[in-house]
Amino acid sequence: MLIGAGPSVAGMNLTVLAASGRTGLALTRQALERGHTVTAIARDPAKIALDHPDLRKVAGDVADPAGMAVAEGAVVLSGLGTDRAGVLLDGAKAVVAARPERIIWLGAYGTGPSSAAAGEGALVLEKFLGDRIADKVAADETVLAAGGTVFHAGFLSDDPESPRRRTVGLDAAPPFDLSAAVSRETVAAAMLDEAESPRFPGAVAVPLTG
Repeated sequence: MLIGAGPSVAGMNLTVLAASGRTGLALTRQALERGHTVTAIARDPAKIALDHPDLRKVAGDVADPAGMAVAEGAVVLSGLGTDRAGVLLDGAKAVVAARPERIIWLGAYGTGPSSAAAGEGALVLEKFLGDRIADKVAADETVLAAGGTVFHAGFLSDDPESPRRRTVGLDAAPPFDLSAAVSRETVAAAMLDEAESPRFPGAVAVPLTG
């Protein structure tokens, strides 16, 4: 996929983790469209189906912190997900150790701090995620302790970005609706908003479709 370079726009230096995944690709593409320079990290950079003069593709694995190309002073956005416990915590520790300027991390609504707000939805997630719940919570805590922002999103869809999207703090989060979903494009836009204009440092934020 080729993204038009467009006019030269002064922007931020962003690092996107898991850039070959669906959420990571949305983060990377939208960041480039906003005029930012992006270092996109994936285990297989060839799967990052984007081309742009301000895009640098780098091989990296959160299981190998020494190989993580996170420059000190960068703003890191993580689209990491996992089907194996331990990966998220390893990633969070590696990112924090790199001492970026800010971290914006993708978590799951209904885990850790948002479990009470999610109500019965938290029990469904616990049954679905199993031992990965503890990994997610520990990773979130690591990022929050470092002053980062953790986005707790509900079920993710591949729909377009919501024109009525908004982001709220955990105190204003609605009950977890098992029949509803938030698109990856909406979540990516909300995370990039936070990168550009921090509103929830050291706190959980919830992206909503309206």
